[in-house]
Amino acid sequence: MGRIWNTVNGNPTKVQAIQGDLGYNRMTTITTPKLYKSRPTIDHRLSVAPMLDWTDKHSRFFYRLMTRHTVLYTEMITTGAILHGKGDYLTYNDAEHPLVLQLGGSDVKAMTECAKIAEQYGYDEVNINVGCPSDRVQNGRFGACLMAEPSLVAECVDQMQAATNIPVTVKSRIGIDDLDSYEFLHTFIEQVAKAGCQHFIIHARKAWLTGLSPKQNRDVPPLDYKRVYQLKNDFDALEISINGGIKSFSEANEHLQHIDGVMIGREIYNSPYMLVDADSDIYQSNEAKLSRTEVIELMVPYINNTIKDGGRAWHILRHMLGLCNGLAGARKFRQHLSECAGKDGADGQVLLDAFSKVTLSE
Repeated sequence: MGRIWNTVNGNPTKVQAIQGDLGYNRMTTITTPKLYKSRPTIDHRLSVAPMLDWTDKHSRFFYRLMTRHTVLYTEMITTGAILHGKGDYLTYNDAEHPLVLQLGGSDVKAMTECAKIAEQYGYDEVNINVGCPSDRVQNGRFGACLMAEPSLVAECVDQMQAATNIPVTVKSRIGIDDLDSYEFLHTFIEQVAKAGCQHFIIHARKAWLTGLSPKQNRDVPPLDYKRVYQLKNDFDALEISINGGIKSFSEANEHLQHIDGVMIGREIYNSPYMLVDADSDIYQSNEAKLSRTEVIELMVPYINNTIKDGGRAWHILRHMLGLCNGLAGARKFRQHLSECAGKDGADGQVLLDAFSKVTLSE
């Protein structure tokens, strides 16, 4: 498996150099809010989609080891959780930037307050969820149902941006239920853009708010990429990103011939090691790529430090099940993590033991 936290001829390994360069050796979590007055402009050419229960701080740390430039999003966090929840839902690791908070809500005052808190915590942007079709979200009057209320979304954008110095963006569908014409989508974008939103992420499927589950809404309504391309043609000054059904960086680069950014979700979660090619394939970066062995070397101390802080190994390792997909022994790797990571006393050694079952081809 190679050396774990070792040196070669007295010199630091690449893993150690990466730790020092990106701050991974600190493994810190922000717990004290701090105000950032200015940030570099984010390059949205590639982003990992916000996915409920999946894109937590542990998965995002894992992803950031493999790509420096890809934009990361939190899972959707509601205004109620931030303002009234017992936990601190906004903590993250310093290494995660560029990082966007995806916010769920529709009360203008609460949305504005949460945007201010996000800025204090150091998030680079806030994204409004106008795309989730679940019943729970609809009952809270946010998510995809907000596409039928562009004036409310516009008011949220206006007030949130007036109260902060960070961009406020919107992620939506191309339509909902029978409100699925291009004219409907055009009007929605036009009205929200007038309020100051400059970046829209469009899931290129409409959402059925009745009759389909959230899972079915990810696959059943047909994709319409050309409709998103048309938005870019009609709103050339806006930044338009596309989401939905994209499975490779070659596909992403085809989309980038027509729009500004690509967001990929499930494909990255299921095969996370594809991210080692993101910086070179999308951002034309020449930085060295981490091997799976080096990713493991960096994750072991992260797991152990998290456990010391009261966390559990499974909370991290569940995001790593697909790391070795495509290699001989991948099934045994997944099986070992699934069976052992949730046991009492499980730590980084579980990951090392699982990885020992893999035959490397790198």
